[in-house]
This record gives sequence, structure tokens and C-alpha cells, in this order.
Amino acid sequence: MDLLAAAQTYIRQMVPDDGSLKILLLDAETTQIVSMVFSQSQLLQRQVYLVDRLDNNREKMKHLKCIVFIRPTQESIRNLAQELYAPCYGEYHVYTSNIISKSGLEQIAEADDLELVTKVIELFADQLVVSPSLFSLNITIPRLLEFGSSPTQWNPQALDRATQGILATLLALKKKPVIRYQSNSERARKLASYVQQSVQAERPLFDFRASDTPPILLFLDRKNDPVTPLLLPWTYQAMVHELLNIQNGTVDLSNVPDIRPELKQIVLTEESDPFFKRNVFLNFGDLGSTIKDYVDHFQAKTQSNKQIESIADMKRFVEDYPEFRRLSGNVSKHVTLVSELSRKVESESLLDVSELEQSLACNDAHNQDLKTLQSLIQSSKVTDDAKVRLVALYALRYEGNPNNQIRVLMELLVTLGVPKEKTDVISTLLRVAGASQRLHDPYSSDSIFSRARSGFTGLKGVENVYTQHLPLLEKILSWLIKGKLRMDQYPYADGSTSVPQSTVSTKERPQDIIVFMVGGVTYEEALLIHKISETMPGVRIVLGGTSILRSQLYLDQLREASAQWQTPAGHTARERLSHRVA
Repeated sequence: MDLLAAAQTYIRQMVPDDGSLKILLLDAETTQIVSMVFSQSQLLQRQVYLVDRLDNNREKMKHLKCIVFIRPTQESIRNLAQELYAPCYGEYHVYTSNIISKSGLEQIAEADDLELVTKVIELFADQLVVSPSLFSLNITIPRLLEFGSSPTQWNPQALDRATQGILATLLALKKKPVIRYQSNSERARKLASYVQQSVQAERPLFDFRASDTPPILLFLDRKNDPVTPLLLPWTYQAMVHELLNIQNGTVDLSNVPDIRPELKQIVLTEESDPFFKRNVFLNFGDLGSTIKDYVDHFQAKTQSNKQIESIADMKRFVEDYPEFRRLSGNVSKHVTLVSELSRKVESESLLDVSELEQSLACNDAHNQDLKTLQSLIQSSKVTDDAKVRLVALYALRYEGNPNNQIRVLMELLVTLGVPKEKTDVISTLLRVAGASQRLHDPYSSDSIFSRARSGFTGLKGVENVYTQHLPLLEKILSWLIKGKLRMDQYPYADGSTSVPQSTVSTKERPQDIIVFMVGGVTYEEALLIHKISETMPGVRIVLGGTSILRSQLYLDQLREASAQWQTPAGHTARERLSHRVA
């Protein structure tokens, strides 16, 4: 199960290397989809003369062939129809990233008076592919809010987008799975039901050869593990996302002190960057020495190219020059990234912050944690966001402790100058993902791969103090792989099996597993999938989510959603928390 290979195959099919010049028109979403898996240089090698947005104005070039790749939304189909009413190109090959409706096809046909559209083909590349085993649907603020009118409801637009994205993922992977969902999540249940209905409605598309053990599609809810997205990660990709924000494969470094102009916006994807691909899961403790080796390699390569004594040397230098320039830019990019990560770790006391985070996630030491927390949130080096994150982790950990100081800590944050709209999200977090809302205890100490846990994490240097925590997903996947995932906690979607649920065996060990996290997934969970794949080569897992979270995005989404929720009696910060501080 390789989503990256599937997406690249679709693009190669769409843009053949046939020697003819082409124009590629995209909409806002397919621009992101393509950029994650195919570079500009790769498109140029396939004779793509220009890549542009469908909704932009362009000059007429009737001698060129135009390839259009859009999501089959009303807006994109309307923009395509407007293009066909006043065509700029000699012929149009139309590809959609998902199933197009009959009305959409009719709208295109009605607009194509000159009969310039030679084909309309459905591809199934309707997700942002981050790696072969990780994808996102980019359902996130400010573009699209995931929650509806309450914490248990979907925004209808987000539900439709999630259903379509998962359907395309299944078709890209050529899998017709049995579907299970987290029983205490109404949003997971509803999405599972929608996907199951869509699979049944498109039965001819899912006519794949049956396997001995059917693939599993498992829907989980972020509220079951609110701890993982709040912890500071210590692997390369996850750290960059948490501290600098990876947005659709790019990182904005314009606010980094003394940044060079060419490094203000950098591309950071595994597909376009071999060094990043090799070190995406490398921990911060080993990253410095790896970067030094990379720089030493570049310097050695530079030195060897300075000796030009013959025509043969010149020829070799000219042949190597494009690679030389690419390597030079890559070295600068990663040195800059690691330098900025190091600066933030030092200037924002992130080692101290992370040590307390891990204690709150893994230990039960209320008095010591409270003392350390009170000290840290009064430090001028610790950012407001980190202070809120720490109190949020404390609230999740100790909300059931009769001696907790949640309200006192929230009031202290306000006294210290943290805006109240930031601190209020702690109450929202408890409402959405507090102990009463969770199916499992994310703080239980038993390990799912208990005997091999120390080897399973596979991290060096900083793991003893700063990477003790493992996501709850580890336990759930272990139960699933061992055939021990309880039917009452993770039932099948209606119609997902042809026999009564009471007679379905859960003992069969699945080989192909697709996990989708409603509420967003993290790079730490992607690391877990990577480790499981290394440890259990017979099990193939693809992980997806409505978005890829960082702590600030997770809390911002809750804050944004809570603005449209009516607060039930007993759910204000004072009503909910005061009895615990009596």
C-alpha cells in the first residue's frame, strides 16, 4: 500500500512524456495535491510548458494542448465551463481527482460548444500525500472548520470532503475494506456510515480481487488521545512542523532572524529532498552530527570540482554542475532549519518545557508537577502558547484529582498577561476530550508491545527524558493486529460485513490496515506507523487524518469551533472546575 506511488502513477498518466508541449491548469486544491508528489522539474521533463490556476486570466495559445486537473466541485466545474466558453487552447484533456457527478459532466458538455474536450477521466488523487503511508485531507482552519454546531457534530462541508477523500484513497489503493469505528465517537460513526454507503453506491468501482484476510478501515477520534498533539516532538519532520509549521510541503522562514532571501520559503517534502527523506524520523540529538556530515560531504565535493586541468575535467564539471547547485541549496536549507530549531530550543527553554510535558503525560506526581509548572509558566523565556499547552496537559492529567489547581493556574496565566481567549481553550479541551469523553485511558502504564517496547521506539540520545510517551494509537493497533480489538468498543459499520456482527471473528490478523483519525493526526503517530512497519513486515498500514496537527493548530481549531457552540450548564470554566478546587 503505497499512496505516493499511486499518486505519481496518476500524474504520469495525466501528463504523458510524449514529446508534445502542454499546459497544466489546476484549481486551488489540486495545486496542493500535485505539488506534494511531483516537482516542477519533473513536470518540465514531461513537456509541461506552463502550470497555472484555472481561475487566472491567460493569453490564447491555440496551438497548445491543455490538461485540466480539478476537484469535481461546483466551483471548479463552473470555472472550467467559463474556460470552455472562451477557450485559450486547441484541445482540452480533463481529469478529476475523484468521482464526478452526472450533472457536472452535463455542465462541461454544455459549455463545450466547440467540442475541444477530448476526454474526461476520473483519477483518484484527492488527498495530500505526505509519504507512502501518510495522507491528510487538509480540513483545517481557516479554509474549512471540521466541527459543526456541537463537539459531536460535523460541519456538513467537512463531512462531505472527508467522505470523498477517503473514498478516493480506497480506490487509489484498490482496497474494499471492512469498516470499523470508535464506538464513543458520533463523528467517527457518521463518517464510517457515509463511507460505507458510498462504497456500496459505487460497487462497480470496488470490484477488486478479494484477499484471504480483508483490509480494515478503522475510524478513530482525536478526542480519545488529546495528549499526543500537545507534546513537543523531537524528530526532524515533527519538530519542524511543531516549531515552524510545514504547510502543504513548504516552510515559511521569513520571520527567522537574518534569513537569506532565497531561504524565506523552502520546499520540504520527502519526494523532492533525498536528505530529508533519509532523516525524516531522526531525533534531534543525532541531527546535528548528521548535518555536519552532510556539510563535510558538500565541502569535499566542492573541493574536488575545483581541480580542472583538462577538457575531460571540464566536461565532468559541466555534467555535474546541476547536481552541484542542487546539493548546495539543500545544504543551506537544512543547516538553516536545524540552526533555527536549535535557537528556539535554547531561547524558549524547550528542554525544560518538554521534560515537564513528558512527566505530565507519563507519570502521576501531582505535587512535583504542580511545583514545576508554577515555576515554568512564570518564566519569561517560555512562550504564551507553551504555557497554555502545559496547563492543558496538567488539566487533562489531573482533572479527576480532588486537589487539582486547574482554575488557579488558568487565572495565573491571565495575571501573567496570557490573553483570556487563549486560556479559555483549556475548558473547551476538557469538554471535548476530558476523561468522560474518552474510550480509553491514555495514561495507563501497560505497553502494547510490552516486551519489546524499549526497542520499538528506536530513538537515541534524548529518548529517556523527552520521548517517553507513546501515542494511544500504539495500543489500538496492537489489539487490532493481534485480533483483540473489542467489538463493543470498535463495531463494524452497518453493511460493512455480510454476516451478523455477533458472529464476526476478530481473531484474524489483518495484513492491510487503513487508519483515519477524525480531528487530525500527528507526525508522532506517523513515526509509530513507520516503527510498526519495520518491526512487523507482514503488516501494511496507511495513516490519514482530517489534518496534520501541531499543538497550536489543535488548540486553535478547538477555540474556533467553540465560538459556535452553546455552552451547556455546568460547562463554563468556573462551573466545571470550581468543585475540584474547593
